[in-house]
Amino acid sequence: MKRLTAIFAASLVVALAVFGCATTQTQGWVTLIDGAAGMDNWSVSMATANWRAEDGAILADKLTAGKGASVLVSKRSFKDFELYVEFWAADDTTNSGVYLRAPDPTTVNTASGAYEVQIWDTNPNQKYATGSLVNVAAVEPIYKAGGRWNTFEIVARGTQITVKMNGVVTASIQDAKNTQDGRLGLQYNNSTVKFRKVRVREL
Repeated sequence: MKRLTAIFAASLVVALAVFGCATTQTQGWVTLIDGAAGMDNWSVSMATANWRAEDGAILADKLTAGKGASVLVSKRSFKDFELYVEFWAADDTTNSGVYLRAPDPTTVNTASGAYEVQIWDTNPNQKYATGSLVNVAAVEPIYKAGGRWNTFEIVARGTQITVKMNGVVTASIQDAKNTQDGRLGLQYNNSTVKFRKVRVREL
């Protein structure tokens, strides 16, 4: 009898675990990077950097061709969404960012209509340092990302875009310049940047 009870209890644990996984999947989150997995969800645009899977993350630390920024561009487009990103900036000089609603996957920048959530502690224009929406929503006070793992939680719904960094709102704006669907982008400009978790849920 004890053995049957133990078998039933073990079966119940397994069933609950499977049910829990299924529930997570049905919540609508799509994982684009999970540790070192996920490079196949992205294409490299603009300059070429040595994007690669290493040390449990997707990272770049050197340009290999071209000038300016290299951007990993999502193969899927998203319009209204929640976005969760775990990133690591090597130091205060690391220049990177997360792009939203990029309309042209071959030219991903704010000039082409994309929004950029900044990762650059020492941006000469400190209004648009880490945690800001570049040229759209300034950040104050200044939040530092260099030398550690950080999180972004970003919600884009219609004209409203809100950015949380490490659980704190750093930018929130109503802006109508781009409410269309577009690509997500992960930027490399210098130093070293790593992304170990990127997941998105459409709203």
